[in-house]
Amino acid sequence: MKHIIAIVFMFLSINTSFAQQSKKTQKAVIKTTITCDHCKECETCGQLFNQKLLREKGVQMVTLDTEKMTIEVIYNAKKTTLENIKTAISNLGYDADNLKANPQAYEKLDGCCKV
Repeated sequence: MKHIIAIVFMFLSINTSFAQQSKKTQKAVIKTTITCDHCKECETCGQLFNQKLLREKGVQMVTLDTEKMTIEVIYNAKKTTLENIKTAISNLGYDADNLKANPQAYEKLDGCCKV
């Protein structure tokens, strides 16, 4: 009987720890404006998103969807906020939902990447 109780307690503990881990990991889909059809490979677009956004504290994964004009970001909510991520995207020269692109960063983009 003690073994059964110990096993049940162990499963409950594991389940609780997984539930806590999933709460700190968030997924956000951010609307942006992408004008070129090669943004995933472009040095100023795709590589910029992957290299720069992945360096942001708490960002775990970035997926750029050029057809839907969205950026899907998986991040640790205990280390960063969605607003910080949007600001980082804006600082790369792109709109992030309602936050407009940083004008200085926008000017540095290739011509094909500008609206």
